[in-house]
Amino acid sequence: MGKLTVGALRAVLVVVLAGTVFVQAGMVWTLVSGNDPEDGSLPLTPLRVMTILGMAAAQVALVCVWRLVTMVRRGTVFSHAAFRHVDVVIGAIVAAALVWFTVTAINAPGQRDDPGVTVIMGGVGVAILGVALIVLVLRMLLAQAVARDSEAAQMQAELDEVI
Repeated sequence: MGKLTVGALRAVLVVVLAGTVFVQAGMVWTLVSGNDPEDGSLPLTPLRVMTILGMAAAQVALVCVWRLVTMVRRGTVFSHAAFRHVDVVIGAIVAAALVWFTVTAINAPGQRDDPGVTVIMGGVGVAILGVALIVLVLRMLLAQAVARDSEAAQMQAELDEVI
């Protein structure tokens, strides 16, 4: 992976992380200060709490991706240490999907006249779970690569003994 690619990815990660922290801080401030302009038409407080939790899940995934990029730069990504980070990313994506389904359930009563919105939101939740499945498949590919790397190292050691 080139330096430009790593630098660009890290810049994106920093911007997204800073943006989510900024939005979270604003939402926490609104909840704590009591300045919630909720008029009763939509339950804003639960939606704000779900947004804070969803962004926390995204932040966890961002930190793990940062660590994986660091491992790629060092050439150590094909090791068992990478599995921990990938597993946490999968868990964060599943958590984000559960938060999204909760947001859908909170929003559903207000969509009785137009239930298509709730169906679309449910579809987005399923798509988020699909991303978790894609990362799971990539984890399996990583496992195969680690196994092949281990086999190659073992064969190289045997060949060195023969020579």
